[in-house]
Amino acid sequence: MKPNFPFIVLKFGGTSVANADRWRVIAQIARNHLSSDRRPIVVCSAVAGVSNALEGLLTAALNNQHEALLHTIETLHAPLLQETGPEGTQVVQDGLSLLNQWATGVAMTGETSPRLQARVMAQGELMSTRLGFIILQKEGLNVAWQDARDILIAEQMAGPPSPKHYLSATCSHETDPASVQRLRAIDAELVLTQGFIARNTSNDTVLLGRGGSDTSAAYISARLSAERCEIWTDVPGMFTANPRRLPSARMLRQLDYEEAQEIASTGAKVLHPRCLLPVRAQQIPMVVRCTTRPDLEGTVITARPTEQGHTVKAISSRSGIVLVSMETVGMWQQVGFLADAFGIFKEHHLSIDLVSTSETNVTVSLDPSGNVLDPTTLRSLIDRLQTICQPTIIDNCASVSLVGRGIRAILHRLAPALELFEEHRIHLVTQASNDLNLTVVVDQAQAERLVQQLHRLLFKDGTTDPVLGPSWSQLFEPSGDSAARPSGEAPWWQQSRDALIELAQQATPVYVYDALTLDRQADALCQLQSVDHALFAMKANPHPEVLKRLHANGLGFECVSSGELHHLRAVLGPEAFAERPILFTPNFAPKEEYEVGFRLGAQVTLDNLHPLEAWPHIFQGQSVFLRVDPGTGRGHHAHVRTAGSRSKFGISLHELDRVHELAQAAGAKITGLHAHSGSGIRTPENWAQLGELLAELLHQFPDVRTIDVGGGLGIPEKPGQLPLDMTALDESLASLGLRERGIQLWIEPGRYCVATAGVLLTRVTQTKTKGDVFYVGVDAGMHSLIRPALYGAYHQIENLSRIDKPRVITANIVGPICESGDTLGHDRHLPRTQEGDVLVVATAGAYGACMASQYNLRGLPIETLLER
Repeated sequence: MKPNFPFIVLKFGGTSVANADRWRVIAQIARNHLSSDRRPIVVCSAVAGVSNALEGLLTAALNNQHEALLHTIETLHAPLLQETGPEGTQVVQDGLSLLNQWATGVAMTGETSPRLQARVMAQGELMSTRLGFIILQKEGLNVAWQDARDILIAEQMAGPPSPKHYLSATCSHETDPASVQRLRAIDAELVLTQGFIARNTSNDTVLLGRGGSDTSAAYISARLSAERCEIWTDVPGMFTANPRRLPSARMLRQLDYEEAQEIASTGAKVLHPRCLLPVRAQQIPMVVRCTTRPDLEGTVITARPTEQGHTVKAISSRSGIVLVSMETVGMWQQVGFLADAFGIFKEHHLSIDLVSTSETNVTVSLDPSGNVLDPTTLRSLIDRLQTICQPTIIDNCASVSLVGRGIRAILHRLAPALELFEEHRIHLVTQASNDLNLTVVVDQAQAERLVQQLHRLLFKDGTTDPVLGPSWSQLFEPSGDSAARPSGEAPWWQQSRDALIELAQQATPVYVYDALTLDRQADALCQLQSVDHALFAMKANPHPEVLKRLHANGLGFECVSSGELHHLRAVLGPEAFAERPILFTPNFAPKEEYEVGFRLGAQVTLDNLHPLEAWPHIFQGQSVFLRVDPGTGRGHHAHVRTAGSRSKFGISLHELDRVHELAQAAGAKITGLHAHSGSGIRTPENWAQLGELLAELLHQFPDVRTIDVGGGLGIPEKPGQLPLDMTALDESLASLGLRERGIQLWIEPGRYCVATAGVLLTRVTQTKTKGDVFYVGVDAGMHSLIRPALYGAYHQIENLSRIDKPRVITANIVGPICESGDTLGHDRHLPRTQEGDVLVVATAGAYGACMASQYNLRGLPIETLLER
């Protein structure tokens, strides 16, 4: 290796280092650069999921409950240990021994500190790079392991030591000749080091904040005067919108530093906002690439402005925004009001994001990604602000930003887009002083739909802007011979194409459910070792053949109405109620439905005080579950988040003592605790977090023998989405240790069981071009499948008749209903499509036929089960 080869810094995130196959991709990327006479400096994160476990380790240790998290950390490294053998096992065991030593000390003293937290968190990167070092050596690379703390030294911060000093440090981005000389002297072709960690002048380990590996790579690039900094992640670049939410989003081939900074700061998750300053200061190009698709060009970020004049480059959104409105007539022409108000925010360590002012009001936004917005902090803030104004908290907001260059100069061209805001409640509007964004803050429930509408107006698929690359769907959706298909076998509906087309020739629209897929999904649930009973939430699909199939596969059922209970009994027979649990979870139902639930032998759940207060006699001698509101909801849309004060479901935590009193007075026994946070969740830890909350309530309810953590298990809906990691789910639930305490664990998924098993077949009725928009009309519409209109839900749509033909048109798929919202899909890439073609709407087995209507007096869709 020649010592004067230019350095190139390559950063790989947690999913990119999680198994040996991914490390082999890293090895090949490094070889490619070596063959181009560059010297790679590989910067790696901790294995995916490890940082989250480490973050909670010391808190768990305070209650002497850290063993489960240590086991989780060991399990997350298991795929790498299969490749690294005894040497790798020793690396992990040494790391776990050190972590256990620190956690045991915390358990004994009852004290922890940010300094110790930084040392604990650093172990994730240190272990992952030690294991990666072994694998890269096995791949035949001459690699040297380098401690990043010898390169990155944190800058001194003003004031006394605080958590920020240890957990969100900053480093110099000046060139460091000593580090350059030291690394050039290393006798290796490749240097492997860590992201996220640095050292302060006292030789203590410090962190660069969550997401700090991007920043580490940028700092190291600047310190070494690298030729380029490449950020390898799970998306192939920056896009005009979040491509996982909007598959028609287009890749941005080139941005300048300011544009990229603005897109990252206003909500895009691809790059950490702090990573751009170091490379910008040293004029080092940054490239965003995809580890799983290294063939894709990515986004290049340089100092050279794109030569496109004034234009919008992206639409970004941030959720969870909290607004603080400060009203007072006394502020008008008053000297120092803003200084006094902002000083109070500073006292509470709150960073203000957006500011909007008038003569009598100042409204500011607080971004949860940069602030701790717990109720205690916000109450204290309000109490202090009341001394100078009348403050109001407005929560559950989201910001939507149009990002680009010269926004002021193109406001007149944005007029059609701005008309969309007429239908939305706007809390705040700001136009950035650097003329790079226009931001509005709206109710969180409106944000996703607003982004979709704005994107359709501003980024039409046919636009020939050289900055705009292919869309996410073009990159990742199967498209005949014109693009690479995703890995894995073809979906069942593609394998059964001939049978489906034959069914469609008989009548459409028709829902078809695949028996083998139902079996597979049910089996995945039954394989969860930590779960005692999996119940199908039958509101998702009550078709008799579906219920019979899932029952035969060992699932119980969850019902939400007396009608569902009667239907289930009619389909499966009364003996089904004795074989395995039937849970009844009514919501604001009349008294008679509770009586039906008890009479039929279902396990009845209460999610309100009213039934116990108003009808105590019907609960005499009965066993009941309580549905507890965990306080925070999750899910793919506001309408499916089933927790929090804005949701009608569940009993608030502060009402549980009163429920206990009412149950005792009524002679009822509380034997189960239940919580449900939402739908479409693909974060494996979600259900364990609910379980932990419910387990903390066991001392209040000594008769409880069941904890039900609800459903909402997400499925891949859009191109490039990963499925829920069921192994990780099982391990996180097992860490609760409920079985050892004599407590059963239940889950109750609905959509997970049936969505991928069902498709909607529909025939093309007409096509039309209107301006630059091409429409494909079909005989199914919002009366057949309401999810796109109701939730803005995405369903993959393919021309089944021409599945093997190249895609050459972009179309909106619309139905026959006399409503503007009757659209099944926007901007879909299809082969040339004509009347009579059969289209398939995928992942339609849940909340499809059961939510259909006869609106416009059009008929209901047919349903059938396909046996293969």
